[in-house]
Amino acid sequence: METAGYAASVLIGLSLGLIGGGGSILTVPILVYFFAVDPVLATTYSLFVVGLTSFAGTISHYRKGNVNFKIALIFGIPSLVAVFVMRMWIMPAVPDQLLKLGHFDLTKGVLLMLVFAALMLAASVSMIRKINPSPPEKQHLINYTRLALQGSLVGIVTGFVGVGGGFLIIPSLVLFAGLSMKKAVGTSLMVMTISSLLGVLGDVSGHAAIDYSFLAFFAALAIAGIIAGSYLTKYMNDAKLKPAFGWFVLLMGIFVLVSTLTK
Repeated sequence: METAGYAASVLIGLSLGLIGGGGSILTVPILVYFFAVDPVLATTYSLFVVGLTSFAGTISHYRKGNVNFKIALIFGIPSLVAVFVMRMWIMPAVPDQLLKLGHFDLTKGVLLMLVFAALMLAASVSMIRKINPSPPEKQHLINYTRLALQGSLVGIVTGFVGVGGGFLIIPSLVLFAGLSMKKAVGTSLMVMTISSLLGVLGDVSGHAAIDYSFLAFFAALAIAGIIAGSYLTKYMNDAKLKPAFGWFVLLMGIFVLVSTLTK
């Protein structure tokens, strides 16, 4: 199982490199189902892996001129604050046992996996559905208020379930900032890098037990995947690849939902 898990970690990077999102949504299920990591701890591990992997992708996109620093700050600062607050204070305050309904125990870990399954279903729809970028003449009409609010929302989601949130960030940057798809991907990776690593800092400050040697190897494979994915973008058809990966995430989301409810 672990060998398959390490192979799947490469898929995380490949997805981020090829389509700028989606891969981070797989990190927690891979850690939980292939490596038997506790769901709560898996969110910390996920933030670490996504942060390092996104950093490698950000460097590649920066060299291509695909990172908009102004938009990244407007969107990213509210997101960073939300992530740190979630990981430092709110998540540790959530009790392990939340509710008991007959034979079903709603624990903190179960809640995380249920929310995660719902996000995977939402992410799959986002990837399957075609996003129409704003035309060039309207790119200067940026809705800063909605952009900042979206940043806060993404930060809350990132802090709660440990995903990078690329499937939420990219549509927001396209719709509310008027960025092209390529610049939305590059800017999204920059936001994901900072917010994810800041979330890990909040967990470390809360004395979360982290196996750094395991994470370093897992992240190295994911980084190798994003480097390969960035290279393969020259040969892959994004219009076909993204919906195909969306259907895969949809199936994974259904699997996580069913396995969590029937466990």
